Amino acid sequence: MKKRGMKSVTECPPEQDGRHNSREMSSYVGLILSSHQEEDIILRRAMSAPGGKVRICENTSSKIVMRHYEQHKVIDLSSQKMYRPIQLVRNIFYVAIAVIGLPVNSLALVILFRGKCGISSCTACYLVAMATADLLYVILEVTLYRINEYYFPVNFLDMTAVCKITSVLRRATADCSVWFTVTFTFDRFVAICCQKLKMKYCTKKIATAVLSTTGILTCFKNIPTYFRFESYQIFNNVEWLCVNNEAYYDDPIWIGFKRFEKILTPMLPFALILLINALTVRQILVASQARKRLQDQSKGQNSSDPEMESRRKSIILLFTISSGFILLWLCYLFVYFNTFDPLFDKNSKSIFQCVAYMLRDINCCTNTFIYVATLSKFREKFTSTLMLPFKQTIHCKHQ
Repeated sequence: MKKRGMKSVTECPPEQDGRHNSREMSSYVGLILSSHQEEDIILRRAMSAPGGKVRICENTSSKIVMRHYEQHKVIDLSSQKMYRPIQLVRNIFYVAIAVIGLPVNSLALVILFRGKCGISSCTACYLVAMATADLLYVILEVTLYRINEYYFPVNFLDMTAVCKITSVLRRATADCSVWFTVTFTFDRFVAICCQKLKMKYCTKKIATAVLSTTGILTCFKNIPTYFRFESYQIFNNVEWLCVNNEAYYDDPIWIGFKRFEKILTPMLPFALILLINALTVRQILVASQARKRLQDQSKGQNSSDPEMESRRKSIILLFTISSGFILLWLCYLFVYFNTFDPLFDKNSKSIFQCVAYMLRDINCCTNTFIYVATLSKFREKFTSTLMLPFKQTIHCKHQ
């Protein structure tokens, strides 16, 4: 077996009954939790750490990498009392997301695609795009990456060629999910606050063009990710696993690309969603005051206004989707920019990282439940479709 890119490697710590000796593990990181976990086992960063060593334990079942640092840099996971509960919750959590997210997002996609959900064709276009991105996220990120990483031994998905492609697709899907939320937020802002522009912009044709352009640009943006990786080892002339190449940490182009990625997702979407929602709230307050004055002037008349009712539904849908996105991505934002370091001790950092990624990943399942809660016709179709197998079973029993 040929290994690539190894600088300082020693043998794995001794094992007792299939488990690593706790004394030997007292200064090791037992499992990569963050995606700096996502960055496919950051070996080279560990190797380049001052005074650092890397121990590679080839465990095909758990794909564990042990990293040895200076004492003050160690995250001590040898006392597994704190870590094991969150590890168990995390493993069950991702299975639950897959079991719920796949059928729920598929059903939402079918219902929205058929239409007649009490929303405009323009809005339906954005919701279909977000449901598609969420479904692909559950397939690529949750099922093929997380569950494969936690439950299955090394398989064809860990071949370097496949790993590179799935890494690009995972990041492109995440970017699409984020930016489709931004485009939907802007569309609702125009519909609610810009009545003159609404007639031209809030159409199915424009929505299709905006979503297509956004999807294509995010895919192009993630193409360089394919060239960021190299194989970790070669076995029987087949390259296995993905690790970042050395240039990714040293080359000015890659350093600039990393900064560009951080700005593009999630910093810029976060700022845009907050800004657009703030402008929307401001406009709603101004419109509410004007409407109240009109109502005071027309006392005794029937003040029923279908336009205001439609606008109210749009506002509720907009704010629930936007606030859900912000709340679920907020912890991940702290992890992504390493702003949480002063707040936690060494063990708590790992737990916080794990929770942050779990919250981010559950975002792929929440939109459908938001549609159920806010769209009455969608809720009727969703519940009737879910109840259909039970109705057919009851009907067969009565025959």
